[in-house]
Amino acid sequence: MGRSAAISLSSLSLALERKVKCYNGYFVNGYVFHTEEYEHGRKTYNNGVCVKGSTCSEFEVDYYDKLEEVIELQYYSEHHVVFLFKCYWYDTTDRGIKVDPHYSLVEINSKARPRNVNDVFVFAKQCQQVYYTYTSSFRKDR
Repeated sequence: MGRSAAISLSSLSLALERKVKCYNGYFVNGYVFHTEEYEHGRKTYNNGVCVKGSTCSEFEVDYYDKLEEVIELQYYSEHHVVFLFKCYWYDTTDRGIKVDPHYSLVEINSKARPRNVNDVFVFAKQCQQVYYTYTSSFRKDR
């Protein structure tokens, strides 16, 4: 776990106020994120979320989804505010994700969701923005 994630994780153990704020958007890491609900019917989409990660093995695992909710946790100390993104992650096993070896594009089976998802929250500052588009396949042009 990186140092910034560890610092934020320790912030969660401080005295949390009973107030929690929810937003339909948030600016972090140079990206403007909006919730999927907020963007419904709009021409631009900023709800794609990617969290770069790795497992305890040598295989890197990235997590993808659309932003469902932005949550601000406030603490009694004014200097401690933590923003979380709520996402129901796509399945990152072989049945849910493929990476095109030629273009390095990630293809996600949007119907493949892992069962028993307990980890729906991620620190906003861990997120990168991605764009989802529909394709029939990554087959090479013939």
